[in-house]
Amino acid sequence: MPSPRTVDMASTDGRLERRKFLDMLLATGFVSTILAFVYPVWRYLIPPATGEPTIASVVAAKASELKPNSGVIFKFGGKPGILVRTPEGELRAFSAICTHLDCTVQYKGDTSQLWCACHNGIYDLGGNNVAGPPPRPLEKFVVNLRGEPGNEDVVVSRA
Repeated sequence: MPSPRTVDMASTDGRLERRKFLDMLLATGFVSTILAFVYPVWRYLIPPATGEPTIASVVAAKASELKPNSGVIFKFGGKPGILVRTPEGELRAFSAICTHLDCTVQYKGDTSQLWCACHNGIYDLGGNNVAGPPPRPLEKFVVNLRGEPGNEDVVVSRA
């Protein structure tokens, strides 16, 4: 017959093992919960390292579709660009990102200016900031025509 002391030790060892198991289970749940909250915040604060695609040039529009004193927004890589045909018929292209707070600028035919609606920033047809809060001019692009006369593509490229 086992002694009472031996029986007590066996039951104590069993309780300790269950206790360790439950402690580990609770600790694993706690750490998992913390990670479930911390990981998304960490991924938000440290975005993945992806660069902007390097595009040398893009076909912005057909020359015949752009009437004098008008403008059109086009995609240049991952950002918008703006192509303007001046009242005299000259083609000019700029980055359509306002230098103040990265809003998209648009062409206003009535004043022949580029206008940022966010804070009423105004640029002239040379891309220079003339009014409002923009601190510097728009980035200028090079404009070339390619193709047959009457069906020419307007090709915009970085300077």
